[in-house]
Amino acid sequence: MDLLQRMRIVGSGLIIAAYFITLNLDVVTGVAVHLAAMIISVPYFIKSKAWDVVIMMTFLMTIGAGRLTTAAI
Repeated sequence: MDLLQRMRIVGSGLIIAAYFITLNLDVVTGVAVHLAAMIISVPYFIKSKAWDVVIMMTFLMTIGAGRLTTAAI
């Protein structure tokens, strides 16, 4: 198993953890974990040329970054 596949697996696990954190603990922490998970996962989808997934993840990362920005203000 190469590095990008491992990163995708870790990213998928972190996305599940992020939803749990967001729903049960803290929204800002959950969003931060979700952003980290997506950043970890995106290189795999770029290499796989799954552009629809890359675009969707970029869109979701933009929403998450906006949420973190408004929480910091």
